[in-house]
Amino acid sequence: MPVVPPAYRGRFAPSPSGPLHFGSLIAAVGSYLQAKSQQGQWLVRMEDIDTPRMQAGAADSILRTLERYQLLWDGEVWVQSQRLDRYQQVLEQLKQQQLTYACNCNRSRIQGLGQGYDGFCRDKNLTEGPLAWRLKAPATALSFTDQRAGEIQIPATLAAEDYILKRRDGLFAYQLVVVVDDMDQGITEVVRGADLIDLTTRQQSLFHLLGAAAPDYLHLPLAVVEPGFKLSKQNHAPTVEFWPVSETLTAVLRFLGQPPPAELAGADAKELLAWVASHWQIRQIPRQTEQKATDFL
Repeated sequence: MPVVPPAYRGRFAPSPSGPLHFGSLIAAVGSYLQAKSQQGQWLVRMEDIDTPRMQAGAADSILRTLERYQLLWDGEVWVQSQRLDRYQQVLEQLKQQQLTYACNCNRSRIQGLGQGYDGFCRDKNLTEGPLAWRLKAPATALSFTDQRAGEIQIPATLAAEDYILKRRDGLFAYQLVVVVDDMDQGITEVVRGADLIDLTTRQQSLFHLLGAAAPDYLHLPLAVVEPGFKLSKQNHAPTVEFWPVSETLTAVLRFLGQPPPAELAGADAKELLAWVASHWQIRQIPRQTEQKATDFL
């Protein structure tokens, strides 16, 4: 009998450290359209694991903005801060498999290394003091196939690094929680910004360590102010919550290489998204990793 591929499940996973800006709206629209063009599900997850950076009210603001742009998600919104027991369970599993070790290196020492942690604490068997937990990095691929850009090479220092799963301050690291969440939600493809490209092979490797198939990956160009300077909440990119919906959504679609036809000028968000979902072409997404936001606004 023919093998039936799994139903498509994509996701948008913003960090509620501030409201939605133009760059994060691009990721939301791109992931939404990739899912809906395949009659798939599009899930929303709040990545609020780094609690000191979270902003009160930001999660509600993000959800309101998605609704305003007719980016309507399937199912309930997952919140990482409500899943701490699950992350600890997975960490304990990796400990039992002797795939982790404790580390007490401070930030200044790690920053002084330049690129990649050097495994300084790997054989110390530390048990006292504030400790981070690192993964004993398995053999990790130096490249992966991106659904938009094809084969992408990853720096060897990143692929081979013993990276942190749980920080010294007791907070779980993004590297662990994003894989556990994608695994538990059955995500079949991750559509996200190109700033996360270099983390892809280590995440694929962790999926395999946990006995799960890794999803496909599609990385979208970043919206930047200037080369190397992306729009972000950290540099106070303005919120799109109250921008004119049709004009802003059209700018996002042009950024993604999917400009709607002239007859849809001024159409509402629902109509624009429906048209693009039925005409969506991955090959039309620009291959470069950055584009100036002001060229489209």
